[in-house]
Amino acid sequence: MPFSLANTITILRFPLLAAVVTLLYQQSDSLRLAAVLLIAVLMFMDTLDGVVARRRHEESLMGSALDIAADRAVEIVLWVVFAHLRLIPVIIPLVVIIRGTLTDSIRAVAAQRGLSAHRMMSSSIGKWLVASPPMRTGYSLVKIVAFLTLAWSLQGGGAAWTQAAYETGLYAAWLAMVLCIVRGLPVLWEAQRILRPLPSQQ
Repeated sequence: MPFSLANTITILRFPLLAAVVTLLYQQSDSLRLAAVLLIAVLMFMDTLDGVVARRRHEESLMGSALDIAADRAVEIVLWVVFAHLRLIPVIIPLVVIIRGTLTDSIRAVAAQRGLSAHRMMSSSIGKWLVASPPMRTGYSLVKIVAFLTLAWSLQGGGAAWTQAAYETGLYAAWLAMVLCIVRGLPVLWEAQRILRPLPSQQ
């Protein structure tokens, strides 16, 4: 169902992301504040589309693919923009992009063999790091804190709360990068098993 309500919510995240980026580059404090609010809406929509899909029985392969694409776009674009605005070191978006490219490539092979991103994990520690609610929720919350506080720190005036927001966002960004690596390592470890030729291919 390509035009389901859940998929529509997911697709709307793309133009909303473009609006956020545009607002972040404005010199007006009020417009940058609007960017903060829209980032919060973006994060909320990430949860909303899943809730709507489950309650309306609109789960689909297309919906899953769109959701992953939207999540990746939002995360990568915001990290790159914040690095371009000199709020975070460029190493953070680079690590996120490289990690995402590697893990997504491995998961694509796993999917061809009938394994979901979570089912491909064979070790208990790998399953916990990648698929457990505490890790998934914790990683999401750290990124939300980073995105919101970094955007908030763009407010002018040099007030103490602006500096506090920046420092909070920077620490959260570094923590998000660490969690990104930690949650990606089990997937890379599984690559030695997932990428092994099938018996019929040997």
